[in-house]
Amino acid sequence: MNILLIEDEPLVARDLSKLVLKLEPAAQILAVLESVETAVHWLENNISPDLILADIQLSDGISFDIFKKVNPGCPIIFTTAYNEYALKAFKLNSIDYLLKPIDREELAKALEKYKNLQNTHLASEQVKMLLQTLTGQQPKYKERFLAVHKNALVPVNTHNIALFKKEELIFIYTWQNQKYVAEQNTLEEVEHLLDPTQYFRINRQTIAHINTVGKLQSTYKGLSVTLKPPFNLELDISRDKAAGFKKWLEG
Repeated sequence: MNILLIEDEPLVARDLSKLVLKLEPAAQILAVLESVETAVHWLENNISPDLILADIQLSDGISFDIFKKVNPGCPIIFTTAYNEYALKAFKLNSIDYLLKPIDREELAKALEKYKNLQNTHLASEQVKMLLQTLTGQQPKYKERFLAVHKNALVPVNTHNIALFKKEELIFIYTWQNQKYVAEQNTLEEVEHLLDPTQYFRINRQTIAHINTVGKLQSTYKGLSVTLKPPFNLELDISRDKAAGFKKWLEG
């Protein structure tokens, strides 16, 4: 388990590091960062950690500002003496928090919760939901995509899109199984433009709308999902995404 600490009090950071390593001897503390600026720079220039432990109030701002600027790509446990409204928001979005001074038993519970949340898609979306809850913002997702069809650019309304598939290019498939070429270069870029309650990144090649999902079957790899006609695709979902996929379907 690779852990990033964001904490501006050296003694707290030292004690927290020791406590984490006592509870998880195989864990590695990748870095201890003291500010919003250094955390943003680190996350932009390094592979995402498995877990972030972040104090809310830092020397140059609050840690929420970090995650407005860069997607952490992993779960976050906040450490805080924050107000009740914020704590309710953490609970609502299933992102754990620890009140200072940090209790060993509470940290152990939070780390166990992390182990049960092995899905970066859910973790990233939970961070977005948390920020929206705290700031009162309403999420905005792309209402239409410009795409190439018969050598011309045409707008495709998002509510008409059933699938995004990466082949040689990124293709858009409508509910009528019409095929367009998206302007985006990667599915990661597309994923951030879509409502996560409606679309799910099933695998490296496919983002599907919830209404395309037909039959599910457990396999040794995780899950096999069959998409409804007219697509009739059978797609494998890895074990680490299977639990998140089921939770997404349940709403």
